[in-house]
Amino acid sequence: MNSKDDSMRIIRAADCKVMPWKNGGGTTTEIAVAPESASLGDFDWRISMAHVGQDGPFSSFPGIDRTLSVLTGNGIRLAFGDGETVALDRATEPFFFAADRAVDGVLVDGAIDDLNVMSRRGAWSHSVERLHGGAHEVSAERGLLVLVARQGDWQVNGAALAAGDSAVLQAPITTQLAAGNDGELFVVKLTPAR
Repeated sequence: MNSKDDSMRIIRAADCKVMPWKNGGGTTTEIAVAPESASLGDFDWRISMAHVGQDGPFSSFPGIDRTLSVLTGNGIRLAFGDGETVALDRATEPFFFAADRAVDGVLVDGAIDDLNVMSRRGAWSHSVERLHGGAHEVSAERGLLVLVARQGDWQVNGAALAAGDSAVLQAPITTQLAAGNDGELFVVKLTPAR
């Protein structure tokens, strides 16, 4: 039992840091970042939640890949500088794109909250999956597995995650997750390039 506890770090919602966006257009709640003291310009990877209250450009992060997931609200349309547009809402899959592409966010109908996962291209890669309540088994071969509880109470290897809490687990790992039908949780896999 102790080895499981040693490989899992729980981050409570109340311990997350709120800070301004890189471009000053809103606020972000930082869940986890590596290295821990990294700034918005030199992180290896970063997981955060943002409140988007108005239309406007996304901050540019040179050399970074990003995945965006809508958590609350009626959605957002991403209008990329090259003409591509993508509509995201709470039902769409997390959307992966280069964070150094020029993009404007256009709100569909009112403010949203979103989950951002970013990793430094060539050093780390990431994937994001949205799970709904019930029982699940999740594995990661290398790197880190980060679980972000969005709704409901989740059981993770005998520990409880409330809405807004996260758990960081060292790979290789296979873990059991469970929540009631109203549960929603994001599975983030972070893999080092070497």
